[in-house]
Amino acid sequence: MKLRTRLIISFCIIIFVPVLLAGATMWGFGKYQMKTIRQIYNMDGNAYDYFINSFKMLSNFTKSDYETLQKVALETPEKMEELSYLESVNEELADKYSFLMVRRENELTYQGNRKDASFLEEKLPEYGGEILQSAKSGFYLEGEEQAIIKQIDFRFQNGNRGSAFIVTTMEKILPEVKGVIFDLIISIVLILVFTAGMLTMWIYQGIINPIHKLEVAAQKIKVGNLDFTIESEGNDEIGELCRSFEEMRLRLKESAEEKVAGEKENKVLISNISHDLKTPITAIKGYVEGIMDGVADTPEKQDKYIRTIYNKANEMDMLINELTLYSNIDTNKIPYNFNRINVADYFNDCVEEVGLDLEAKNIKLTYINYVDKEILIIADPEQLRRVINNIIGNSVKYLDKNPGFINIRIRDVGDFIQVEIEDNGKGIAAKDLPYIFDRFYRTDASRNSATGGSGIGLSIVKKIIEDHGGKIWANSKEESGTIMYFVIRKYQEVVN
Repeated sequence: MKLRTRLIISFCIIIFVPVLLAGATMWGFGKYQMKTIRQIYNMDGNAYDYFINSFKMLSNFTKSDYETLQKVALETPEKMEELSYLESVNEELADKYSFLMVRRENELTYQGNRKDASFLEEKLPEYGGEILQSAKSGFYLEGEEQAIIKQIDFRFQNGNRGSAFIVTTMEKILPEVKGVIFDLIISIVLILVFTAGMLTMWIYQGIINPIHKLEVAAQKIKVGNLDFTIESEGNDEIGELCRSFEEMRLRLKESAEEKVAGEKENKVLISNISHDLKTPITAIKGYVEGIMDGVADTPEKQDKYIRTIYNKANEMDMLINELTLYSNIDTNKIPYNFNRINVADYFNDCVEEVGLDLEAKNIKLTYINYVDKEILIIADPEQLRRVINNIIGNSVKYLDKNPGFINIRIRDVGDFIQVEIEDNGKGIAAKDLPYIFDRFYRTDASRNSATGGSGIGLSIVKKIIEDHGGKIWANSKEESGTIMYFVIRKYQEVVN
């Protein structure tokens, strides 16, 4: 869920859920409480009307007591002179914040609450006088001390006029009403706390937990630990951030692994180059010392020593060139100068050049061109010559038969020309064949001067061919020889 949607839902929950739950609680709780209050206070009809109209509620509060006392006063007025009866009535009224007063003519004969009765004595209505409310409902007495008074007029046994008054003070809130209000307040507070708690947990799980995961992940990355996983469960912004963080971690780990692998390859390269440079340098030193010591005492020997020194220097130059080219490959900075090249002319020159060297080594060279003389390719002649020389040089290293031979064939294969370079060397084992174009891979684990090398020759060849839009592969059989194949796309005129 999107963070924006989550916040909108949270806002709606904060606004509407407490209101709905509070309303439902008030309705349900009110139903239960009102039933009890209606029974206690003799309420009829809608009980909520009594809470809205406090006069009606307080008046109805003593309705049953009023009706009972009125019946006694009219039918058995002698009880209105019995103190025990009046005390029992007053005790019942006390539970309802009310008390009883009885007057004979103009004299109060009974006061259920002397403290509150003192301020009412002069305010009590006359016998049979006009009142603001009906006798049943009573009337409201204003002033500092507010009360509802219900009056019952009757005649004592001796004929004296008497009045009984049920006085309900309004200075105290009914305990049942206080209980209802208190319970409702507690319920609303609990609803708010519950809603806030649920929202807090929801937001915490959706936002805080993922942020905590990111914080832990950042601390691990800070100390260089990249071997962990950041799991993202949501599709919101935080989830997207977690996935981006995980992608960054994977790239950092990949970069770190590449860096370690690169450092390892560099160490291997330095080791290989150092080993391979040591052989020609040792030879050069030996032949120079021979010249200096006078061992080459004839012109023929001197000429032989000088040629050997020259050849060894060329080997060193080739190794240094490979090292330079390797660094260019690693940074994708191989300098290319692409041109249109006639296939027949180009390969005729190449074969003529390498033929002299192979002839000097007693290696037979066969060249067959099956491509039309007009076929052109787009290639860098210098880099393509490097490919051919590297492949042929590799074949020469592993020629173990006498006489040895190398065959070069050029074929037309549709949109490409295919070059095949075959030798009758010792071949490549099937287990090694898939890896011969990998950097520093050497099928000859025992290094020697005859088969030495930096181990990057064929990886350079592969890189150059692929940069030309071509492909290179090999077939080989141990003790029989190897055939290297590569294809280069033909040049085709674009007709508008």
